[in-house]
Amino acid sequence: MTSTPLTRSEAKDLTRRRLMRAAFAILDEEGEAGLTTVKVARAAGIAQSSFYVHFKDRQELLRALGDRVGERLRGAMREARRRAREAPSDRERHRETFRIPLEAICRHPALFRLGLRARHDPSSPFHEFAVESAAAYRAHLVADLASFGFPAGRESDRRRLEMVADGIGALSDAMAIGHIDGRYPDLEEVVDVLVAFSYGYLRLLGKDAPASPAGPSLPRDPVRNDPRTPPIDPTIGVRHEPGGGGRRDGA
Repeated sequence: MTSTPLTRSEAKDLTRRRLMRAAFAILDEEGEAGLTTVKVARAAGIAQSSFYVHFKDRQELLRALGDRVGERLRGAMREARRRAREAPSDRERHRETFRIPLEAICRHPALFRLGLRARHDPSSPFHEFAVESAAAYRAHLVADLASFGFPAGRESDRRRLEMVADGIGALSDAMAIGHIDGRYPDLEEVVDVLVAFSYGYLRLLGKDAPASPAGPSLPRDPVRNDPRTPPIDPTIGVRHEPGGGGRRDGA
């Protein structure tokens, strides 16, 4: 059985995807300094001149990588938040909303560090792109929080949602750096801490929201079954010792 030849458009798309896969592999293994158009073309198995058919330069390639990761991450996070919303008593679904971005960062740490630096460096050629990416993440989260029923009608409501979104992003970035650098080696412990912080801002946003079921569904306290008072994770403050045991900090 003979295969159908690829159209010109399909072949071009296939080559572009090969270049991006090669770039991700080089970036993950060698970091930003190791990423050159020559290496990418060689790893993708194409002529150096063909690289410029798909990307103007290295900078455009990096922006394409950032777009790919950002688009996939925002889609995965929106789906995770939707699933958590549907089952407010399911603690694991709530944890997954924080685990997903951390795992995405850990898959491509060099790309994450590049974006983080560029966001705070106006002289960087990626500054505008990094700022736009952060704004897209913020707008995405604000829209999700508003769709879940948190107040967003007044300017002050919207501003509060934006501050919460910025806070989540900044905290997640800091914790991700700590994990990548080895200061916080246990990813699940990092998720524990992010979840604990989330209960604070959910209380802040939920106090002015309509009562359930019309209002937002927050994680329920398994003892009081109260959607307005999210539970405190009992694992917070527990050090997991080798062998499965644990002890509370200060004990």
